[in-house]
Amino acid sequence: AKTDIGSQRSENQDSYRGGRRPDDAVWGAVCDGMGGARGGRLASTMAVDALQQAIEAGIDEAHTPQAGRALLESAVEQANRSVYEKARGTPSLSGMGTTVVCALVRGGLAQYVHVGESRIYLFRNNKLLQLTKDHSMVQEMVEQGALTEEEAQNHPRKNLITRALGVGRDVEADFGEKEVSPRDILLLCTDGLTNMVADDDIAQVLREVPFFDATSILVDRALQAGGQDNITVLLMGVEATEVNNG
Repeated sequence: AKTDIGSQRSENQDSYRGGRRPDDAVWGAVCDGMGGARGGRLASTMAVDALQQAIEAGIDEAHTPQAGRALLESAVEQANRSVYEKARGTPSLSGMGTTVVCALVRGGLAQYVHVGESRIYLFRNNKLLQLTKDHSMVQEMVEQGALTEEEAQNHPRKNLITRALGVGRDVEADFGEKEVSPRDILLLCTDGLTNMVADDDIAQVLREVPFFDATSILVDRALQAGGQDNITVLLMGVEATEVNNG
């Protein structure tokens, strides 16, 4: 993973976290904070801290798809409560919140939750597939037929999100799952990447650049395009599990 403040922001309000368990279960999370002063940075940091605490406390018992989903949804609820209670008790932090994308990969299944317009993509067979759907005003306009995908890309209100973590007592997170195979890559990112770098260009980097170099190259591409926001990229690569029968 890599994060960068970008070229035009005074503070990096993105945060990320991830971990790997002895049984090769892997999880990762990316958050893009919002709120004036130190609110956005604090919201995203508190969210990934809470996600880490919840996931690491329950991941070793979450061996079924049903348990994995319950773990992710519970982790997001705990993160929401943590940020919301902090904001409610501190007037200067009122209204702070954060997006979240969080994925858990175990046994050939990727499960994920998200709130806001940070995204998860699957890179497979040299093609990039967006798994999440933005919780944004512009996305709703696209679905209603009021905007085309091309118009949405440059819409002046594209950063207005319709859901965020931490702004209310409860949060509505979308859940999804996808079977994964060796050589698949999951990309979790904030809109500081996707607003600056087209999907085709992201796919080209993932095709041509070695896995452990790709995050730096993707961040560099966003900076070269203007770096108008904080940029965070987290990659999760799927490998064949070695079987030892000895």
